[in-house]
Amino acid sequence: MTGMVAAVVVAAGRGLRAGGDVPKQYREILGEPVIRPALAAFLAHPRIGAVQPVIHRHDEEAFRAATAGLTELLPPVVGGATRQASVRAGLEALAARAPEIVLIHDAARPFLTAALIGRAIDAGKEHGAAVPAIAIADTVKRIDDQALVTETLDRSRLRMVQTPQVFGFDLIMAAHRRAAAAGRADFTDDAALAEWAGHRVSVFEGEAGNLKLTTNDDFSRAEALRAAALADVRIGNGFDVHAFVAGDHVMLAGVRIAHTRGVTGHSDADVALHALVDAILGALAEGDIGMHFPPSDPQWKGASSDRFLAFACERVRARGGVIAHLDVTIVCEAPRIAPHRDAMRARVAAIAGISATRVAIKATTSEQLGFTGRGEGLLAMATATVRLPWSGT
Repeated sequence: MTGMVAAVVVAAGRGLRAGGDVPKQYREILGEPVIRPALAAFLAHPRIGAVQPVIHRHDEEAFRAATAGLTELLPPVVGGATRQASVRAGLEALAARAPEIVLIHDAARPFLTAALIGRAIDAGKEHGAAVPAIAIADTVKRIDDQALVTETLDRSRLRMVQTPQVFGFDLIMAAHRRAAAAGRADFTDDAALAEWAGHRVSVFEGEAGNLKLTTNDDFSRAEALRAAALADVRIGNGFDVHAFVAGDHVMLAGVRIAHTRGVTGHSDADVALHALVDAILGALAEGDIGMHFPPSDPQWKGASSDRFLAFACERVRARGGVIAHLDVTIVCEAPRIAPHRDAMRARVAAIAGISATRVAIKATTSEQLGFTGRGEGLLAMATATVRLPWSGT
């Protein structure tokens, strides 16, 4: 088989057993929504050609915020009342693309690796239907209604099944349509549905770290594991200035603000975003904004600085890290920043793909001292805190 490989990521459940007032796929682990790492893992894998999210009809805004910057995702489709119905919605959305293989994954498993995705694709191509699974370490017993043991099971023949489950697309699409026509909506995973349709399902090696987040204890464990994995905490600083010129607005933290003058400088001269870019690149020790986007290059003349911040944030994720916090201080006599603070925080958060609670925008004057005090320009300072996997170097 040499056709296109697609992934369906199911995120349409309510998931409130985990606690909190938002579905579990939008809760954060170290500043990153649960749904994002799985989507990003599929997008980054060179063998995946399309990623189809399936969401709840009430979660469109939460989904947009959680996936900001993941521009290669297919538009999300709305799921159904059951997981089975949601998977079918995702498959139907992919049907016109006619993939050869499809991986079906639960968004509540955020820690899948590229190696696991690769094994899934290989198993799907070889067997047509396969699931990742891990051996059971504990003894398993069957009990009766009185909680009395009736049997000790042979655990060597038992496996704990995970996602992504992988199938030939035509095979699983036909099985889902057949189940729907038969009124069967009770399958808890796609392997069970494929078995019911008469297909043999193979097993390949899963991963112990491929946790499914269901309860609040699961989240506590996941946060502890993630914190241990991202033990390299980096802090970077950024600084930028731009002079006022004739104009009618300034760009600050991605927000257009009407003003009696404009500013001159690199791209759209957004001092706040430029300082943030340098802060993030500084935390990564990967140069500065001018190195990656030279002001002498005409393609950046007047460009939106959103692109620069998105690039810097993607550099963090490319190294397996997360952005923990972004902090900006803007120094100017005018324009007033306070009326636009919330919009700025929201815009930076959207570009960076993090919660607005992890973005701080502060403003001050220089008490009429220096070039900012004389109203000659704007100044911004920024600090970025990122967490990277510990490399030992």
